[in-house]
Amino acid sequence: MSNRAALAVVTSRLRVEEKLIFAALEARGAAFERVDDAALQLEAGHASESPWPVVWNRSLSFGRTLYATQILEQQGALCVNSAHVVGTCGDKAATSLAFAASGVPTPRTLVAFTVESALEACETLGYPCVLKPVVGSWGRLVARLDSTSAAEAVLEDRAVLGSWQHSVFYLQEYVEKPGRDARVFVVGDECIAAIWRHSEHWITNTARGGRVEAARTDGPLGEMAVRAARAVGGGILAVDLIEAADGLQVLEVNHSGEFRNSIAPTGVDIPGAMADWVLGRVAERVAQEVFA
Repeated sequence: MSNRAALAVVTSRLRVEEKLIFAALEARGAAFERVDDAALQLEAGHASESPWPVVWNRSLSFGRTLYATQILEQQGALCVNSAHVVGTCGDKAATSLAFAASGVPTPRTLVAFTVESALEACETLGYPCVLKPVVGSWGRLVARLDSTSAAEAVLEDRAVLGSWQHSVFYLQEYVEKPGRDARVFVVGDECIAAIWRHSEHWITNTARGGRVEAARTDGPLGEMAVRAARAVGGGILAVDLIEAADGLQVLEVNHSGEFRNSIAPTGVDIPGAMADWVLGRVAERVAQEVFA
């Protein structure tokens, strides 16, 4: 076996979350290597072996995470989360397809590729409706479209932003919610913590000032979150849900979600639970190498 650590934690900018993960690993006496994704040089297209049996990718960049994970998996590493999960969660259209294939309830979604067809999609969904970037996080570039004139202005703006992704118009029906939505943390097949996010604004992200309180995990909320996590491939995931008139609906699944604001209200050691699960995968992989 290599003298390098069996586990690498790949990061970009160190958020509170990554510092808490490092502290949890250190508290457990785990040997791991901190890797800055800016320093990675990964050989693609040739037979080579991953420097680490297990890689926990906490990079902020979807692109860097996706491509690094694809290469490392080809080199034999077990990645948390897997390239399949990253690619599915990081692309809202791919997430919608995964939900549809698994029967996970989600708001009605239409995808269009021109401003004209997107306007027709808005009429089909009815106003208000919601435009989201097909790749993005923290509620950025999410717009509630209340009328045809508003839709025309926003869609024209997105069409000239320059990226091809901005011309993939991902549109969802607007679901009235009771001033809150939920974020649920799933590790493996277990729902470990959940919060309600309250806000007077229709976007409730804690990064944008949403107020937080603990939610129960042992009922429909946790069950639906686990269903959604399984639909995208499983791992360490944060699931966002809303309460619609006919029951819970899942909005998205985050492959590298933030959790700093959920520890205190829930009383759950979220980074510790994540670290324990990852270290379980490390033990399995090391055992495989020893007895191979």
